[in-house]
Amino acid sequence: MTIRVGMIGLGEVAQLMHLPLLADDARYKIAAVSDVSPSLSAHVARRYGARTHADANALLDDKDVDAVFILTPDHLHADLLARAMDADKHVFIEKPVCLNAEQLLPLIERARGYAKTIFVGYMRRYARPFLELKKRLPALTEVQHVRVRDLICEAPFFVAQTRPVFKPGDVPQAVIDEGRARTQAMLRAVVGADAPAAVVRGYQVLTGLSSHSFSAMRELFGMPKTFAARQRNGGEAIAVLFDYGHFTAVYEAVTNHIARFDSGIEVLCDRALFRINYDTPYIRHLPTRLEITRSGDRETTTEIIGPFHEDPFRAELDAFFDAVVDGTPVKTTLEDSLDDLELFAQIGRLFAAEARNPA
Repeated sequence: MTIRVGMIGLGEVAQLMHLPLLADDARYKIAAVSDVSPSLSAHVARRYGARTHADANALLDDKDVDAVFILTPDHLHADLLARAMDADKHVFIEKPVCLNAEQLLPLIERARGYAKTIFVGYMRRYARPFLELKKRLPALTEVQHVRVRDLICEAPFFVAQTRPVFKPGDVPQAVIDEGRARTQAMLRAVVGADAPAAVVRGYQVLTGLSSHSFSAMRELFGMPKTFAARQRNGGEAIAVLFDYGHFTAVYEAVTNHIARFDSGIEVLCDRALFRINYDTPYIRHLPTRLEITRSGDRETTTEIIGPFHEDPFRAELDAFFDAVVDGTPVKTTLEDSLDDLELFAQIGRLFAAEARNPA
């Protein structure tokens, strides 16, 4: 079976990851594309031999599209997902599904009994090192400490040296301004209308960069009991301490301009340390690995599983195809995403509370 795909939103992530991966995969056909930029739509359509649609509604009405990939800015996700369900399409939607839980709850209710696949794009949870870690992880009673981190340089540094991205100049300023205003309103609906800009930015970082790590952490360890959190540096530096009862998990996120991408998970037990790394997703096929260091009374050994060069975005396509064609259950569901949004909201409110009452 070939899945005919309609792409809504053709920006950086679509151009660098989703489009080339779909084009390389014989199980998929890029059938139609749509973007608010006519020049970008035309550029992508020419390159991949797809039809163009003037807007997302027209693409969703296209009977020759089986599945839609929603890759737009976050503030449009909830509206487009609702329309995609109305159009009875299979849906791949990039994280975050929504910017707050209040948007997601009615979508979850609408999706009950929905016959088609809805798949949320948390690609790190499909990466080979993560799956190998999950397979080998000991019982949670053996875990003593967990460290999860995202210490990164943003995409432009890497993209400028690797693949060209078509950057249109024909998006109306009114559309840009409306998008920024809607995004701010959705973020402030959680942290408060009067929250400082740093608090809003901190919450936005959680919904974007941090969502990968929170989602992976939840799959491995479940939901934490309690937590404490701080944001600094205008919301670009975040630290969260999760309490799991007999162990803690420390999460740290820092975005700056040092050219490195240090992201991963470390699980410490009494005699074993499990460590996985993630490099920048903006350079494809970089090696990733799982390292397991074990110590006995007289010696220490390190086992390396990998390196793996498989793109985790491609691994997602395998899971999406299996769900659409064979009905294989999806682990990154809307309900799964709700746990993230509820954690983000509680942490964002801690940011806001500290801003109101600094120590």
